[in-house]
Amino acid sequence: MANLSLKINGKVHAIEAEPDCPLLYVLRDNVGLNNPRFGCGLGQCGACTVLVNRVPTRSCMLPVARAAGKEIVTLEGLGTPGNPHPVQTAFIEEQAFQCGYCLNGWVLTAKTLLDQHPHPTDEQMKTAFSGLVCRCGSHAQIAAAVRRAADAKTRA
Repeated sequence: MANLSLKINGKVHAIEAEPDCPLLYVLRDNVGLNNPRFGCGLGQCGACTVLVNRVPTRSCMLPVARAAGKEIVTLEGLGTPGNPHPVQTAFIEEQAFQCGYCLNGWVLTAKTLLDQHPHPTDEQMKTAFSGLVCRCGSHAQIAAAVRRAADAKTRA
C-alpha cells in the first residue's frame, strides 16, 4: 500500500491504495464518485474517461500512482447541476444520450476537442471520438451537441 495525494475536481484527497490499482477503482471506491464508470476494463470503450492534466484518459488503464500530482477532472467536476459546463448543457439540450452509460468519454472528450478546436470539423470529431463506444447509437445527436456547444462558445 502507498499513501498518495490526488487532486480530483479541485480538491486534494489523501488516498491509501496499491500503486498499480487502476485510478478508476480509486475514484469510485475510495473517493466515492459515481463517474467514471467501468465499461470494458481494457481502455477500449471510454466509459471510464477522466481528464488528467486536461487530456482524456482511460482511468481503467492508469495506475493510481501515475495519477498522483496531476490534475484529475471527472464528469462531476466539469460542472454542477445548477451550473453545468456549456458542453454538458449542449448534450442535455440535444438529448444526446439514451442510457448515458458512456457519457464520460463523450462529454470529456468533446470538452477537450472544443478547447483545441473551437469549431471542429466532422473529421476532427471523428478523430477525437475514435475509440469511444455508444451502444445506443446516439452518434448523430452527439455530433449535434458538439456543434451546439461550439456555437455557444462563439456567442459567449
